[in-house]
Amino acid sequence: MRSIKRFFVMAGFLPLFGTIQALHWLGFLLDELFFPGYRKITVGKPVFVVGVPRSGTTFLHHVLAKDEQFTTFRTWECLFAPSVIERKIYLGLSQVHNRLGRPFGWLLKGLEKHVLGGLDDIHAMTLDAPEEDYFVFMPILACFILIVPFFYTESIWRMAFFDRDMPVRRKQWIMAYYKRCLQKHLYVHGPNKRLLSKNPSFSSLVGSLNRTFPDCHFLCCVRDPLKTLPSQLSSLQSGLKLFGIDPYGEVFRNRMLDVFLFYYQNLMTVLAAVPTNRHIFLRIETLKSNLANTISRTYQQLAISLDLNFIRQLQLEDADVKSYTSKHIYSLEQFGLDETTLRERFAGVYEQYASATYRDQQGDKGLFVQKGQLDDGISGSAGQASGC
Repeated sequence: MRSIKRFFVMAGFLPLFGTIQALHWLGFLLDELFFPGYRKITVGKPVFVVGVPRSGTTFLHHVLAKDEQFTTFRTWECLFAPSVIERKIYLGLSQVHNRLGRPFGWLLKGLEKHVLGGLDDIHAMTLDAPEEDYFVFMPILACFILIVPFFYTESIWRMAFFDRDMPVRRKQWIMAYYKRCLQKHLYVHGPNKRLLSKNPSFSSLVGSLNRTFPDCHFLCCVRDPLKTLPSQLSSLQSGLKLFGIDPYGEVFRNRMLDVFLFYYQNLMTVLAAVPTNRHIFLRIETLKSNLANTISRTYQQLAISLDLNFIRQLQLEDADVKSYTSKHIYSLEQFGLDETTLRERFAGVYEQYASATYRDQQGDKGLFVQKGQLDDGISGSAGQASGC
């Protein structure tokens, strides 16, 4: 029954998906003909918000995107306009629409709510909201979210182990492609802006990012695997069901356990070797309890300029986040997991993160406390105390 459902869903999905990607490739070709100047754009000191999925990366990204020194991808360009010419068409039509008084605004809002509204409790999306630029990998079939429709495609699963398993030439080609995508964004939105990117899936390729952008900064969100893993499994279940994949099955569960294990290990291993003035670890609890002060100290450590207007914005956000309650409900048990099993599977991760220290008024503490529950704090690198 499941295979029959998958057949019909894929029969509808593939033509639509293929048409959209073909339009993107046409856009890429036209970029080379009409906008070759994008290749001269320098991606200077980009800021990458990383961390395993469901660790607070979206929240942090949305806060930082309000800092006017940054430019970041929006949902509409991630999904529908990765090329320069597509962006210019979209922005041109949007400008005309605004001048006419937005006569189709109600229709766009309705479509947006109908298509994206179902994700509000898990990952709220609107067309103009900051979004993961990892979606620009879709035209080259290298976006990890494509495991949902293409669950049995090993080349996509390999993206989750990018730094370790991706062949060197393929790795170099993908990173060169991504750099061009960032150049195109800056070409349209301002070459003097600083690029802000948020992608939890980049946990698998932080080493490659560091080599491609040697002056980049990393803000790494940290949260206990007991919280992140079931949350991510829950967030994927509706999509998997749609494409006829069992989200509660042993195959999917074990593959995601392997993915998360590598994510945690790769983040710590790579970032431990990055200078402390270019990376920082941030706990979700700290961001929620003391947002303005945490961001201010983060900017200080990473030598990022802090504008007075953004300080005021942080103070407003600080009040809002304290009253926020997530509606996303999940548990370990619904996916056949339990705390003991996860602690055993991630024993090395707990040990590795326990050795990562930060300095505050109470002395040095590991990123994970002994019981695995995250304490408040921020950190520089493994085995090093930050100046915050």
